[in-house]
Amino acid sequence: MSLSPSPAPMSPAEFVAALRGLSHRYWGTHPFHRRMHGGELSEYELKIWAANRWYYQCVLPQKDAAIISNCPLPEIRREWLDRIVYHDGTQAGDGGIERWLRLCTAVGLDREEVLDQRHVAPGVRFAVDAYVNFARTKPWLEAVASGLTEMFAGHLMQRRVADMLANYPWIAREDLAYFTNRIDKVSGEGKGTLDIVVRHAVTREQQEKAIAALSFKTDVLWSMLDAIERAAAKE
Repeated sequence: MSLSPSPAPMSPAEFVAALRGLSHRYWGTHPFHRRMHGGELSEYELKIWAANRWYYQCVLPQKDAAIISNCPLPEIRREWLDRIVYHDGTQAGDGGIERWLRLCTAVGLDREEVLDQRHVAPGVRFAVDAYVNFARTKPWLEAVASGLTEMFAGHLMQRRVADMLANYPWIAREDLAYFTNRIDKVSGEGKGTLDIVVRHAVTREQQEKAIAALSFKTDVLWSMLDAIERAAAKE
């Protein structure tokens, strides 16, 4: 009995199109984000969003460290290390995590109540922890592919800065430094990540697992906003 041949790999163009085809599942279309951009969130809802999103931000360096620990290729490890430095900073008081804490302060949260995670909803914790666990337990290429939501992020961040300045007058441009600093950075990271995935996912199986990994990440982000929306409704 002969085995059926494995499906042929997608061409690079087909593979990229399949990955980009998941853009409609990115959290920019979630009802909570739509209300945020429309200026419809209360101060309390913004606080709950910022405090819960903090939990996601603060574990990103751990996620990236997990990818590095699983990756046998020094050129990928060197490239990925910059992401940890970006979020953690080169010293205390620096980096993307610190910029997010400043935004939390701007929406009316005390630094202590953000750091002790008292507002983190169980659903957010579950989703974020699942993402970190994915990076720790899956092959490095799948973990890298899960981060391809970066491809969809730059335009959303540009809109967020404009809409938050227009609709929430107590938030100043300098309070949004996380987003203004990240717009160009995430665009470059998205291109770099896509290049890595296309270059290393050379079999049909690897390509399909990369697409599934990105799909999983969109589910994580969507679940986070579902949980945030429920938590904010309990005021």
